[in-house]
Parts: sequence; structure tokens; C-alpha cells
Amino acid sequence: MMLKMKRIVWLAVAVFFLAGAPAAAQVTAIRAGKLVVPETGATLTNQVILVEGARIKAVGADVTIPAGAVVIDLARATVLPGLFACHEHMAFLIHRRGRERGSLFFYDLTHTTAERAIHAVVNSRDMLDAGFTTIRDIGNDGNYISTDLRRAIEQGLIPGPTVVNSGRIIAPYGGQYQLQPERKDLGEPEYLYADTRDEMRKAIRQNAHFGARVIKIVVDDQPYIYSVEDIKYMVEEARGAGLKLAAHCVTEQGARNAAEAGVASIEHGFEMSDEALSIAKRNNVVLVGTDFTEKAWLAYDLPAELAKRWHARSVDRLRRAYRLGVTLAFGSDLIFYAEDETRGTWTMSQIDSFVEAGVPAKVILQAMTTNAARLLGVEKQRGALSAGQFADVVATPENPLDDISTLKRVSFVMKNGKVFKPAK
Repeated sequence: MMLKMKRIVWLAVAVFFLAGAPAAAQVTAIRAGKLVVPETGATLTNQVILVEGARIKAVGADVTIPAGAVVIDLARATVLPGLFACHEHMAFLIHRRGRERGSLFFYDLTHTTAERAIHAVVNSRDMLDAGFTTIRDIGNDGNYISTDLRRAIEQGLIPGPTVVNSGRIIAPYGGQYQLQPERKDLGEPEYLYADTRDEMRKAIRQNAHFGARVIKIVVDDQPYIYSVEDIKYMVEEARGAGLKLAAHCVTEQGARNAAEAGVASIEHGFEMSDEALSIAKRNNVVLVGTDFTEKAWLAYDLPAELAKRWHARSVDRLRRAYRLGVTLAFGSDLIFYAEDETRGTWTMSQIDSFVEAGVPAKVILQAMTTNAARLLGVEKQRGALSAGQFADVVATPENPLDDISTLKRVSFVMKNGKVFKPAK
């Protein structure tokens, strides 16, 4: 009887531990007809990407596919790392109803936090569907909507890219608005106004406390702008919190100050001279140019002639930046709804400006993978198809090194080892 009882006890213990043991990670093997390595510009053929759980275990032509693995056949496609978009606004989706209704200021006043959060969910899903597996949400997101968006995606509650978010934008008084004396609070909750060093430090710490993964400042949307020393101070304060600093600059002097101060990235930089671009190159500052197509400028309700002129200005600056060797990272800055586009396809279409500027396909891919991953500080985790990286994988019908427009037809998307968009 005692022996029988002992066996029962041991059986119960065994069942308990087996039930509590973690399930084996799913193993997936992707057969890639062509595999692009953006960092080198190489195209490998007949490769196998072995994915275990969320990460890549092995890549190569001689990788053995284990028994029981799920096999995904992309033999007729070109496979490459998931794409990055480094200047995005997920909690913004303006439907044009006249120039005034569509402005940034009126959007803030007329849309609730809940409505903007819904916009963020829809936009994030559409970005992932288009092949963007990592984005940097760079502010104008109300009261930290992007932090909640990031956490919901990380917890698997909603589909979306990996999000590196900035929280509330730090700016000189007024931010990007022209306020009225009777309603000084109308900049809430988009901006944290910071004009003294104490205010700058407090704003950075508030953002870090509420989940920011990058700090964004507006340098020059007011007649008074941040100086080189102001920006250097914020670069160091952000670094102390383990964060990088991105600088919105739309004037030559603003961009020059940011480049001299050594920010991680200059956003826009529309008016940058060759001298300012050279300073950025010297200080390893990345340009996230947000170089709109003419169609995108028209969506902002610009008159046709002005849209053409501003587009030409962006293309010229992008061409000069490439020729001078400035590191480029892709970002769209799109906030307007387009009837014939999702946020993802609308964003992807902005590569047309790179093509028009004469930027080679290899450099465009680097701007959307390798360079972007380094800028966001995730290069050891994402941006390449190699062992140990998260399995962020996309496929296109053709090789983007031969025809970059094939990125507009992403046919397969995997993020963190899970297929979001199956191959047809």
C-alpha cells in the first residue's frame, strides 16, 4: 500500500511539473528565393531562415529544416528585413474639411484622446501591413497616447510595429502654435514648454517618467530658437536617461544649431545648406528628411505651384545630403488621410522623392533598415536577418535593389516570429 501511495505521489508531482513547463517555441523555416542584405547590398539565393519563437536562429543555404517545423515557401519572392519609418504620427489622422478644420491646432481641439487612440491603432495596423515592422512615433500624440500604443502592441493586445515613442514635444514657449493671451493653455497637452535649463531638465525627466523612448525638441518654429548650448544641454540630459534627442528644424539656423550640438537626428531640415549638411556629417547626425512627394504637399492644402516648389526644395536638399555623405534615415511625417491610400501605403509612397533625388536603391534600403536601426538604438535586435535578431521579415515580388518600387507591393510580413500578412 505504501509503495502504491508513493507512486501516486510521484506521478502527481511529475504531472504538476510537466503542466507548468513552458511549451516549446514554434519553429518556422522560411525558404527565400532571394535574400537581400541591405548593409552590403548583396543578394543571396536559395536561403533558409530558421525562426525559433520570436528570434532568428540561423540563416544560410545549408541550414537544416528540423522535423515538425512550419515551412513558409517564398522561393519566388525576395526577402529582406522588416522596414523602419523614423518620423511618424500614429495618433494623427486628419480628414480634410477645409484648411482651418484640418490644421494641427484644430485637430488638437476637436478630437478626444480616445478618438486619437483609435486612429493610432488603425494607423499602426496599416503600417505593419505595408511592411513597416518598426516605427519611431515622434510626438503630437496628445497626452502620451504613443506610450499606451507601444505597451498595447508589446503586450500583444493589438497588431502593430515595434514603437519607439517620444511622448510630448519639448519646445520654446508656444511650441508650434501662435497662442492667444486669454487662452495660454491651448498648447496642452501637445507640448512641454521649456525655456530655462531647469525647465528643460524637468521636461526630459517627465517624458522619461511617462514612457518616452526618445526625446523630441522643436528648435525653431518661433522667432526665438534654441541655441547650440541649449541643445547640447538637452542632449546630455537625455543621454543621462539613456535616451537620444531628435530635433525638429525647418530653418537653416535651427538645423545648424542642432548639427553643431550633436543631436541624434535632424527632422525635416528643409533649408539646410551644404555647410549645415557637412556639420551634420562631421558630428554623425542623421537626417530624417521627411521629403514629401508633390501629392503629399497637395494633401496639406498647399496651392499647386507652392507644392511643386516645396517638393523641388526637398528633393534638392536630399540630393545634396546624399552626395555629401550624410547618413539618411527614412520617415514620412504624414498626418493626412488619403482616399486611395492606407497610412502604410501612403508612407511607403514617399520613397519616390528618394528616387527623384537620385538616391540609389541600396542607400534607400539602408535608410529604411540599417541606418534607421542604429538611429533608434535597436541595431542589435532589429534591422538585419541574422542569428539572434528578432524575426522581422518582409517579402516583395521583385528585388528592391533592381526596382525599389516593389516595396509598394509587400506580399509577406512577419514580426517577432509571427506572420501578420501571409504570402498569397
